[in-house]
Amino acid sequence: MDYVIVGNGVSAIGAIEGIRQHDREGRILVVSDEAVPTYGRPLISYYLSDKIKFDTLPFRPESFYKKNNVEMRLGSRVLSVNAEKKAITLDCGDTISYDKLLLATGGAPVRPALPGIDGPGVHNFTTVAHAEALKELVDRVQHVVVIGAGLIALKAAEGFAEKGVHVTVVVRSRIMRAYFDETAGDLIVSHLEKNGIRFMQGTSTEAIVRHGDGSIKGVETDRGFVEADVVIVAAGVRPNMGLAAQAGLTTNKGIRVDDYMATSNPDIFAAGDVAEAKDLLTGEYTVRPIWPNAYSQGRYAGLNMAGTNTPYTGGLSMNSITYYGLPTISVGETSQADEAGAQTDIFLDEEKSVYRKLIFKDDKLAGCILIGDIDGAGFYTSFIKNGFILDAEARKRLMEGDPSPALWPDEFIEAMLNNP
Repeated sequence: MDYVIVGNGVSAIGAIEGIRQHDREGRILVVSDEAVPTYGRPLISYYLSDKIKFDTLPFRPESFYKKNNVEMRLGSRVLSVNAEKKAITLDCGDTISYDKLLLATGGAPVRPALPGIDGPGVHNFTTVAHAEALKELVDRVQHVVVIGAGLIALKAAEGFAEKGVHVTVVVRSRIMRAYFDETAGDLIVSHLEKNGIRFMQGTSTEAIVRHGDGSIKGVETDRGFVEADVVIVAAGVRPNMGLAAQAGLTTNKGIRVDDYMATSNPDIFAAGDVAEAKDLLTGEYTVRPIWPNAYSQGRYAGLNMAGTNTPYTGGLSMNSITYYGLPTISVGETSQADEAGAQTDIFLDEEKSVYRKLIFKDDKLAGCILIGDIDGAGFYTSFIKNGFILDAEARKRLMEGDPSPALWPDEFIEAMLNNP
């Protein structure tokens, strides 16, 4: 069996491990347009600020690929997929056949239509190559503007601020609104502002302004001009569906996959930030561009490419990150708090930057937001994933920050003990 994986993110690692769990002999080829093997993308802000070295970035050691008999074609771009002939064509002209193909092509930064965006001094921050380019600038610039409201924007801001650069984050609405409510966002902003990052929320970017020689002068907003030597555009990521569309696969907001991570072509699979896959809680099909889901989808894709016929259980909306020592996490249906039938309990200690918001639906924990105190995050997640029924006493203990496994159903505990 010849397996070809396009892309070398965490989904590819999951797929390799899934394939090798069932097939030790099949040929695996990974093709990636990046020049390095899989690395921890969430770590690139720490690499930018010199908190970690390059050799700590790899997600798996070099020996992983050798041990699993994986061939790599790095720095190679796939130009087309011929689904009928089951072959891909690379930018160098090579044609490679496959029996099973995985598209783990991730996403590309959104490029808003802003006057002045084309030209030097405007950067993205999603790959180690982006981080390398910015590392050459970080000690030579004084002012940086980051355009965006999500995780990438905040980590880019943190990476520069750690090096003593003046950073302004321009946000059209408010930060991290897909994962955190306004209270949680305000706590994070307050914490980051104490560490020297300036925020302009509810602010529209109108243009990137340049000097006569083309270098960056700053950013014009609806609240005035902001000086900048460099502009980071972190306005979202769009799934890379070009190959899928060219191959005639069904696409929507991502490449649509079934419960086995197969696309509309049974020999082509998709996983990670490009895949529109099942959500564990809602049963809907959606794109969940987060690392744990990407790995899990890749692993299930690998298992099914190798013929195990193992259904994917579904992804879970989750975001976990620490900003200057402030841990934050959101899990599950945190945006459903205002829906009919949903009940919300809140604990807030602004002085200690501790916030706990739990969303219950039908006597089950449907989602949570934790800021500051996240020690019980894994247990809260278990209640959400497993849909345990909660009585009033159990809800009270969860709200008090005690999501004890003693509250798990007896049959669940017995099943865990019998299947370690």
